[in-house]
Amino acid sequence: MSQLRLNPLNGRWVTIVADRGERPTDFAPRLRQIEADPSRPCPFCPGNEEATPPALETYDRDGHWNIRIVPNLYPAFYGHDTMAVRNLGPVHVQASASGIHEVLVFSRDHGGSWADLDDRAAGLVMAALRDRFEEHARTPHVRYTQAIVNRGREAGASLSHPHGQLLGMPFVPGEIVEEEKAFARFEGGCILCATVEAEMMDGTRVVLADDRVVAVAPFWAGTPYELLVIPRAHEAHLQGSAPADLAAVGRTIRSALAILAERLGDVAYNLIFHTAPHHHGGTYHWHAHIWPKLATTAGFERGTGVLINITPPELAAQELRRVAEPAPAQARA
Repeated sequence: MSQLRLNPLNGRWVTIVADRGERPTDFAPRLRQIEADPSRPCPFCPGNEEATPPALETYDRDGHWNIRIVPNLYPAFYGHDTMAVRNLGPVHVQASASGIHEVLVFSRDHGGSWADLDDRAAGLVMAALRDRFEEHARTPHVRYTQAIVNRGREAGASLSHPHGQLLGMPFVPGEIVEEEKAFARFEGGCILCATVEAEMMDGTRVVLADDRVVAVAPFWAGTPYELLVIPRAHEAHLQGSAPADLAAVGRTIRSALAILAERLGDVAYNLIFHTAPHHHGGTYHWHAHIWPKLATTAGFERGTGVLINITPPELAAQELRRVAEPAPAQARA
């Protein structure tokens, strides 16, 4: 039977329709080819550093760079102008898209992914994100920084080499505005602190948990196998978290992505970090979303903004926990 569930972070309803998951074409394998010309050298691979602008930051390991942050050659946000809004008549409004657009190359391995990082490398990626967020926060015209990792052509990746993007914007995007409002009006303290407590007591939607981080298939999941990664320590800004908490988030994301790959195969996904806007405070609690690209957004979803999820989060969490659980010693022998 279908259910409506409310997403408290944005106030939108989602529809859980388990029976639709029986259709054989729901989860098609992802497309392999990304680059328009696979014969061209990858600009993010070691030895091809001159194919990108000079690195803004590098993080070395064992005598070689492990992470590089470089300016995006085709930035969506660029320039140092303060955002100035112009009215071009009664309905048309325009502003310059000033800001920062950077690429975070977080692995030397062209065929790797976040799921392949060891503990140290996963923590180093989170430290690099913290450093760039701090730098963006010191930039007067940047009000919000969005960190993303798109893996796979269906998720919007244009290159196979593992990388993410950081976009410093001169405005606060609507999704974050809605989340800030939701945190402010929640009467029980913090939505995500309350979510962690409720999900740990219930247990059915918890996929991974330790003393610092919880990863759940959220009650209000709008897409199949959607995951929400929540640091237990309440902190509005990613860059304000303790180094140990950041490293734990990096490891949990690594493990969650590895579990998804084991259950679903080499699936495309979006990894999105949500944090409070620079210089905003309040009750916001930063977190990360993992959205596997398993279903197509169709006319109903686009027309109404109401997502239809054909895999109940309880079922998704159960299947992912089964993958995560170590095999009995006798079975491994």
